[in-house]
Amino acid sequence: MARSRPLPWDPIAEARQNWREWGWAEAADGMATVTSIMRVHQILLARIDAALKPHGLSFARFEMLRLLGFAKDHRMPMARARDLLQVHPASITNVVDRLETDGLVERVAHPDDGRSVLIQLTSRGAGLVAAATASLNAEVFEDVGLSNDELAGVAKAFAAFRQRAGDFELPAAPPDPL
Repeated sequence: MARSRPLPWDPIAEARQNWREWGWAEAADGMATVTSIMRVHQILLARIDAALKPHGLSFARFEMLRLLGFAKDHRMPMARARDLLQVHPASITNVVDRLETDGLVERVAHPDDGRSVLIQLTSRGAGLVAAATASLNAEVFEDVGLSNDELAGVAKAFAAFRQRAGDFELPAAPPDPL
């Protein structure tokens, strides 16, 4: 959450110094980086929540709607959505249940696999996600608070971290569009 006034010092820099003074110099930069990432996450999440609140959406619900908005025919199997959003199956079920109750998505039978269910964006859901996307773009994504060079560097560093952590494999070719 943003403060009404900024602190007169950086508490994470102070923590880094304490780490060094307590004999943990080899871990000090890692602690400062992880703690900074966590704090940035809090700041960005507060901005995202503020942008989505007028639309009655959480970020998880927005992500599901936006994913369907990108998908061919605005629908996809639940398993594909789970994989792309990288969440537990119960989380997808919970989000889809709530979106369906609100009339923003519907479950439809898979035309080629009778055992599978597709999640499909409704016209109401499409309108809502378009408006929510415009708000997020204007209030968060267009001015994250970093320069374009900084954004590119952070994205590249985080992608490398995620890839080395086993989050994804480098594709031989660019991925197919949804």
